[in-house]
Amino acid sequence: MARPRPATFDKVKTVAENRRARYDYFIDTVYEAGLVLTGTEVKALRGGEGSIKESYAEISEGAVWLVNANIPEFSHGNRFNHEPKRPRKLLLHEREINKLHGAVARQGMTLVPLSIYFNGKGRAKVELALAKGKKTHDKRETAKEQDWKREQGRILRDRG
Repeated sequence: MARPRPATFDKVKTVAENRRARYDYFIDTVYEAGLVLTGTEVKALRGGEGSIKESYAEISEGAVWLVNANIPEFSHGNRFNHEPKRPRKLLLHEREINKLHGAVARQGMTLVPLSIYFNGKGRAKVELALAKGKKTHDKRETAKEQDWKREQGRILRDRG
């Protein structure tokens, strides 16, 4: 019998987070994917450098690739330093890749990275979400809901 998957992933150290993604997209399903990195990329990430604000994931040749993620060059790297914005392969099971490919092709969904972090074993992971884009009126509605929840908290705190 398979072990049930935890609802949240074991995030020990979050390196980069795409907070704008939850504002721009309806998040459907979240996956945890490994990253194929070189040595200087891992060292730069451990130093807290990296950005995934304008990045996305695409499926090509039976693999998932993280495109446009910026991991700056390592300061003490020599001629073997990495290219900052190169596409990086994501490690997922074939069944998950097929599921993602079907959703992107048929339903018009998008693969959005939510965060890059190190798990309990020290491995670099990406939290990848299958998402659908929001329209402008949806974004306004989301902002109204957030404001109302914030206001509710203030009211309860004042009365409590």
